[in-house]
Amino acid sequence: MGHHHISRRKFMGQATCAAVTSTSLFSTLANLKFMNAASISNSATIAGGDYKALVCILLSGGSDSHNMLIPTDAVQYGHYQNTRSSVAIPRNQINDLNGVDYGVHPSMTGIQQLFNNGNLSFISNIGTLLQPMVKDEVYQYEQLLPLGLFSHSDQVQQWQTSLPHQRSSIGWGGKIADLLSSQNTNDKISLNISLNGNNVFQTGSNTVGYSIDQDDGAIGIYQYKTQDPGDIERLRDVGVDNIIDANYQDIFKKTYIDVLKTSRDAYVEFSDALERSQDLSGVFDPTDIGKQLEMIARTISAREQLGMKRQIFFVEMGGWDHHDELLASQAEMLNEFSRGMAQFSSALDMIGMQDCVTTFTNSEFGRTLTWNGNGTDHAWGGNVMVMGGAIKGGQIFGQYPSLELNSDYELGGGGIMLPTTSVDEYFAELALWFGVSRSDLRDIFPNAGNFFDVDNDMPIGMFA
Repeated sequence: MGHHHISRRKFMGQATCAAVTSTSLFSTLANLKFMNAASISNSATIAGGDYKALVCILLSGGSDSHNMLIPTDAVQYGHYQNTRSSVAIPRNQINDLNGVDYGVHPSMTGIQQLFNNGNLSFISNIGTLLQPMVKDEVYQYEQLLPLGLFSHSDQVQQWQTSLPHQRSSIGWGGKIADLLSSQNTNDKISLNISLNGNNVFQTGSNTVGYSIDQDDGAIGIYQYKTQDPGDIERLRDVGVDNIIDANYQDIFKKTYIDVLKTSRDAYVEFSDALERSQDLSGVFDPTDIGKQLEMIARTISAREQLGMKRQIFFVEMGGWDHHDELLASQAEMLNEFSRGMAQFSSALDMIGMQDCVTTFTNSEFGRTLTWNGNGTDHAWGGNVMVMGGAIKGGQIFGQYPSLELNSDYELGGGGIMLPTTSVDEYFAELALWFGVSRSDLRDIFPNAGNFFDVDNDMPIGMFA
């Protein structure tokens, strides 16, 4: 890197420092005291009988999204091919998208169809930002950069909190649940449901996500309420119930037992609802992402029995940290992901909920445009997808930059892209669709006003 300016080298140097810092994302004990806290009633009124869900899919590891969405215009494809070199997808293998000068990776036929059918759109060159920046400001004003840029632990946290200026264990999905959970009549099962255990995104001041399993759904006390119980199993169930239902004076015992009680009751209720949910067998591939999305579709089909008007789901698909074997890994993983998205969309059609569910992707950062000899390295701006009947499909929102090195948005370091759309704009618009009032938007996204007029504007315009 000897030929770079010193300020640029200092900026790139953060990559190595940041990669070793890791913050403890989450303390479960700190959240116990919030477990039974009353949910805050919110100013956003929701008409009777309607339902909305957000499904957050985290492609963890930092997905190389410049090989997902690729320019096909002759000049721009030329820049892409020249810069990406050995990791460029050949022009004749790209799946073209209707009405735009872009296409998708050859493994993404499902995504191609969703886009062309008007059920999916892309948002281009998005990333964590405190305020809009131009290239020169990146080198001059280090204090305006997100904390721990290029670090997995910091950046995944910032996509989940939308607070690039601080390390927080409260996520924006958790804050929304704090505000809206009173809309749901069920106080045992959280508005936030996770297929991947505890996560920052779904943790609020008064909200803890409810974790379910992709195969079995609700997770209960080990060997409690087993299938075909005999005498000894029935005795054990009664024993567990007696312990849980007893009255405890000690505040710690009481708090602990309340958590267990809520968990037990939720398990019974959720299992019962799932048994009566729509049978979607044969719709999904038996992959991790397929099973997770199938469980979400089944849960949505049981919404009325569960007493849910608003739900936020969290799914993680790991393994996108492709410093090597990028082409082979992407071909396989993008196929799994793309098929899962298409199958989820089909399932939502089957249960009549296409217009009520918006699915959106996250990844901690894009990757370098240039290859490192085998894969690509941590960078900044990248591309995401949003899917559902409520969105304006078949569009590319944001600004897809030229992929030419030394362009206005290429920061050096082998093709690190400066984002032109912030995660705040993306998430604020999802929140508004979900029913969060504009007056509450500032509390959830304190930097949003740096990017758009919070009181009047739709930052991206992705909903029809």
